[in-house]
Amino acid sequence: MRLGTRGSALAMAQARLVGRLLEGAEAGLSVELVEITTSGDRGAPIGDKSRFVKEIEEALLAGDVDIAVHSAKDVPGVLPDGLAIVGVPEREDARDALCGATSLDALADGAVVGTSSLRRRSQLLALRPDLDVRDLRGNVDTRLSKLDEYDALVLAAAGLARLDRAGEGEPIDASLLTPAAGQGALLLEARSGDEEAREAAASLTDRDALTCLMAERAVVAALEADCHTPVAAHATLSDGLVSLDAYGGLPDGSEWVRDSLEGDAAESSALGEEVASRLLAAGGERMLSWLASST
Repeated sequence: MRLGTRGSALAMAQARLVGRLLEGAEAGLSVELVEITTSGDRGAPIGDKSRFVKEIEEALLAGDVDIAVHSAKDVPGVLPDGLAIVGVPEREDARDALCGATSLDALADGAVVGTSSLRRRSQLLALRPDLDVRDLRGNVDTRLSKLDEYDALVLAAAGLARLDRAGEGEPIDASLLTPAAGQGALLLEARSGDEEAREAAASLTDRDALTCLMAERAVVAALEADCHTPVAAHATLSDGLVSLDAYGGLPDGSEWVRDSLEGDAAESSALGEEVASRLLAAGGERMLSWLASST
């Protein structure tokens, strides 16, 4: 079984995890990791929705790999024809993590905070307009190596955990900073007609993680959001009910809307679509129009 993955340290760690799970689930199965350089790795513009998955999906369609291992938050809401989501393993911590400080409240007025995400920028400034939020790019190790240039950094808690660096960040409550749709989750993608890959990936699927991911992806898809759009969606599941929180705002945090809704787990995608509709009605449509005209 050939697994397609990006070559970053985090992506390789995630693919190795999936490989071990697949080999453990099926006796005699041998897994090979196939490292693929994506347009995002080569510096494609932020507005390119598929920049971290396009080349891996092309390898799937060409038959060069059998299963793609993605960070779920990188996968656009609409998949190419011929491809399907075939598995979602148990999810890691979906929250963001603060590195360099114990809490957002502990940051001094005007503190310099580094982040690569417009979603994080928008919510940080909505909470703390006094912060000096600056762009910070690169892989996890690169960002952490620059901590001495900032008062704090905000990264994904899952990325730190998967690289055995969880102790270097303090998770931020999701009620303060709503995570990105799919953050902390892995998404396994394969050719629609490949039953062997589908069955292998399905054996790893955590139903709760899949249900929550579908609700979150439905929000993003309904809003037609991309990396220029400060949109967040985070779902949790309890007693057959999905609780979905969502956020949309301007990059400077000057305007924003939030909404929360609870619904039947069997209708999680419909719940996501309803939350997206409520965000648009509450002012999100005007903000999205402004963002589209300014990019």
